[in-house]
Amino acid sequence: MIHPDVSSQIRRTSDAPACVLSIQDITLGYAVAGQRAAAPVLSDFSLDLQAGEIIALLGPSGVGKSSLLRVLAGLQPSLAGEIRLGSARLTGPSPALGMVFQDPSLLPWLTLEENVAFGLDFRNQPKLDDATRRQRVQQAISEVGLLSARSRYPDELSGGMAQRASLARTLARAPQILLLDEPFSALDEVTRHEMQSLLLQIRSQHQAAAILVTHDIDEALLLADRILLIGGQPGRLIGQWSVGQPHPRDETADELTGLRVQILQTLRSARLPRPQ
Repeated sequence: MIHPDVSSQIRRTSDAPACVLSIQDITLGYAVAGQRAAAPVLSDFSLDLQAGEIIALLGPSGVGKSSLLRVLAGLQPSLAGEIRLGSARLTGPSPALGMVFQDPSLLPWLTLEENVAFGLDFRNQPKLDDATRRQRVQQAISEVGLLSARSRYPDELSGGMAQRASLARTLARAPQILLLDEPFSALDEVTRHEMQSLLLQIRSQHQAAAILVTHDIDEALLLADRILLIGGQPGRLIGQWSVGQPHPRDETADELTGLRVQILQTLRSARLPRPQ
């Protein structure tokens, strides 16, 4: 079902999932030499993320998509706006939000198992007893299908295995929300499809919500419950669509084909570069 009017609000019904993350009027920017004020890259951006929902953020480079994820992860401040995790205001890193980057960033001197455990030492992560810690690590490695490789070092892993290990490192922290910054873009087509399927399995198992930054319209259509298109200078929400087809999805289905056309038309009418 299409929602072309970006000013309209998605109203919650009595049986709808609860809102787990609320972003209100966020503005992001960076200091520019010779200017007193930071130049905004994303302006007055708002969204509500529902429990178990996957939202895909589409748009050209430079409109603040990845920066927004870093703000949510507590890695950089915003210029304005408010973020709420449930009913509490979010002002810094929280164990409820786990980020997965495009680069797996595994520590080369640690085994896969040690890299996954390393995430449990992050700041603000609750302290666990040894038994719980081991159980968390083993479960996360098992969920991404790497138990047989847990003693390998990063240089012994393929690109897909390294990205699975990165995802396991985040899963071991038991986040409520996954922040995914183009995590599959550097993978080959077959491995990328496997990782997309794995993400849907994890969403089903953990009932975790996710915000996925991607430049791939087809990836957004295959994974997301809602697609948000950001564009302009500074970036703003210029289009929003809901995808009603259940998973697994057929990329040739008429509904997805129609949505793809509408997204491309919105990009062109906004005179924005087409995502690659």
